[in-house]
Amino acid sequence: MLIAEDEASVRELARDRLEASGYYYVLEAAHPDEARAVFPRHAGPIDLLLTDVIMPWISGRELADRLRAEWPALEVLYMSGYTDRAIVHHGVLDPDVAFLEKPFAAADLRRKVREVLDATPPGRARASRSAADRAGALDEV
Repeated sequence: MLIAEDEASVRELARDRLEASGYYYVLEAAHPDEARAVFPRHAGPIDLLLTDVIMPWISGRELADRLRAEWPALEVLYMSGYTDRAIVHHGVLDPDVAFLEKPFAAADLRRKVREVLDATPPGRARASRSAADRAGALDEV
């Protein structure tokens, strides 16, 4: 999983909460260019992008579109301090995308991530790493 969030405190909180759940292997990016650089450098698959809708230089949607052009199996969960209605109303996101409103509770974050990953269509590869899998892969980041 990759978290693309320009606000360090939000990015770190999300990473800590997801890693504490024991299942998620979390990579981080502070801006879109950094997020785009993570994919080719990372040895294993990244099956979820958790991205802020409003990012410096390009939107989270544009970032997701660019990443999906090269990695079509990538699932995306958007987050924003704006409500999902406001985001949809202003045409930033489509109404059927996975969305999490900030601020969020750790349980809500874990639940939404799980929903997105569990909704992956059959035949589409997913490869989140478990804590046991991560133990030997720490040098891959």
